[in-house]
Amino acid sequence: MTATTLSSKVEGLIKRPQFRTLFGGVMTGLVGLCALLTVIPLFAVLGFVLVRGIGRFSLTLFTQLPPPPGLSGGGFGNAFIGTLIVVLLGTLIAVPFGVLTAVYLSEFSNISRTQKEVARWVRFGINVLAGVPSIIAGVFAFGLLVTTGIFGYSAAAAGVALAVLMLPTVVRTADEALKIVPQEVRWASVGLGASNYYTILRVVLPAALPSILTGVILAMARAVGDTAALIFTALFSSFWPRGVFEPIATLSVLVYNFATVPFKPQQELAWAASFFLVMIILVASVASRLVIRRQPMR
Repeated sequence: MTATTLSSKVEGLIKRPQFRTLFGGVMTGLVGLCALLTVIPLFAVLGFVLVRGIGRFSLTLFTQLPPPPGLSGGGFGNAFIGTLIVVLLGTLIAVPFGVLTAVYLSEFSNISRTQKEVARWVRFGINVLAGVPSIIAGVFAFGLLVTTGIFGYSAAAAGVALAVLMLPTVVRTADEALKIVPQEVRWASVGLGASNYYTILRVVLPAALPSILTGVILAMARAVGDTAALIFTALFSSFWPRGVFEPIATLSVLVYNFATVPFKPQQELAWAASFFLVMIILVASVASRLVIRRQPMR
């Protein structure tokens, strides 16, 4: 090997780490830029809604009804209460069905080959339902409950529509939460004489509760901001809620109705309601992160 060849190889070995360092720095910068571009829309939405809605925001918004067209003042107290009612109804419907479905998928689907096949198709159906647009859930509840006269335009029909939207999130989150509970815990409970049902009810579910609560919070956050399903079911009302079987006002529909009218007081009220909705979703997201930090096992 000549001195020239040896020198060339040494120079190549020196340049290669330099090239890798340069390439790594460029790619790190590119990834950081993409991450920055990803969060820019979030802060843009938060900032825009904050600037437009904070000026009208006050405690009186939660205690007064919307003003007549063109008049100033008023609030969205009826829509705030209506949103709480329909989301609560949707949660009461979706959570029991969702958690029980997750328990079946996680705890009972391995009993036989047939059960495994059923569970596979159930998971596939849940994934498909998760991708269904909210307006389809609204049309479904409209055709099933409103046009048939079972409920009519009401909070009850809106609760059913929101439950359809919340169900996939609850099922998938609860299913994953139950899976991360160590199998040894189940064996220990059964080894001490507990039945399978007692083990699930008193050992597995409490261990997975923080993660299940996270899914419930995220599902509720999605339901709070939904509009399409509520237009077909809850309709709207300018008065205080009079029952779950009557048309009811909600914040998202109020934003939809008031943002398009030519009256500035109603537009300001829509921006204030938008700001409040964004804050609800932000708080729900932070709460879900805090809950998930809890260990699944005590």
